Amino acid sequence: MINVGIIGGGGYTGGELLRLLSFHPKVNIAFVQSNSQVGKSVASVHDDLFQLKDLYFLSNPPLLADVIFLCMGHGKSSIFMQENVIPSGVKCIDLGNDFRLDSSFIYGLPELNHEPIKKAERIANPGCFASAIQLALLPFAKNHLLNNSIHIHAITGSTGAGQALSDTTHFSWRSSNISVYKAFNHQHIPEIVKSLKQLQPDFNQDLHFIPMRGDFTRGIFASIYFESDVSQSDLDDLFCTYYKNHLFTKVTDLNPHLKMVVNTNNCVVQVKKQGKCVHIISVLDNLLKGASGQAVQNMNLMFGYPENEGLNLKSTAF
Repeated sequence: MINVGIIGGGGYTGGELLRLLSFHPKVNIAFVQSNSQVGKSVASVHDDLFQLKDLYFLSNPPLLADVIFLCMGHGKSSIFMQENVIPSGVKCIDLGNDFRLDSSFIYGLPELNHEPIKKAERIANPGCFASAIQLALLPFAKNHLLNNSIHIHAITGSTGAGQALSDTTHFSWRSSNISVYKAFNHQHIPEIVKSLKQLQPDFNQDLHFIPMRGDFTRGIFASIYFESDVSQSDLDDLFCTYYKNHLFTKVTDLNPHLKMVVNTNNCVVQVKKQGKCVHIISVLDNLLKGASGQAVQNMNLMFGYPENEGLNLKSTAF
C-alpha cells in the first residue's frame, strides 16, 4: 500500500484521478490540495465521490506521501516545484506541460518509455492530443518510416479545455458546434517531435496539425495521413509487433469510434493503406489515457504494481 497526494484536486484531471485512486487496491489517498476548494469535502465538489465525504481539500498540506500528482494549470507546476521542496524519496507525476521537454523528467508515455518509467523519480505525463498522435506514429518512427510530411486532424471533447470557464466552453457555444484552434502551432507539437526523434533521430518532417473543438464532453478522435510505400500487410505487422506487449493500445480492423474508448484507459488504433497514403485513426479518452488514467498507469510501473491495476474500466458503449 502506498500513500498518494494530489496537488490541484478540484478540476477535471484531479477529479478523474480521485475517481481512479479511490478504487485502487494498493493506494491510500493521504491528502488533496486545492486553492479554490479549501475546506470543502471532496464529495461536495466531485459529487459522485460519495465515498470521499470525509476527505477535505487542504491549502498547504505537508508533502508526506510516496508519490505526489500535480494536477495544476499549465505553467503552475514549475512554480510549485520552485516554491516547495519535495522530500527525498517522494516521487512526482506532473500532469501539466511544464516538464515534458525537460531532461530531468522521464516522459511518461509507457508505449515509448516503459522501462525508464519503472526507475523514474519524476514523470512528465504526456498531453492528450500528444498521446493519441504519438500512439498512431510510434511504430513508423521505430522503423524509420516517417519520411514525408504528416497531416493530422484531431478533435477533442470540451473537458480538454479544463474546468475554468471561457467563451468557447459555454454549453450554448459548444453545443452543435465545431471549431479549429491553434492551427499548426498547438503546444503539443514539440513533445510529439521529441518522441519521434527519440525513435527516428533523423526525423525532420513537417507536422501539419489541425486541432478542433468538438461538441461532446470527452474523447479525442485523431485522423492522420502521409505518403508511404509500405504495404497493408507490412503495416499490420508493424503495429501488431510494436503493441503486442502493451496492454492499453489496441490495434483493430474495425472502424474506430469514441464509444470504444470513453471511460477507459485504452487507445484504439486502425491503420489502412489508401492509395499512396497511409491513414491512421487513433481514439482515446482525453481524461484517462490522455491524462489521469495514464498517470495511474505510470504510478503502477514506478511502484512495481501490475500495469493495469485499478484501470480495468468499462467503456460507455451506448
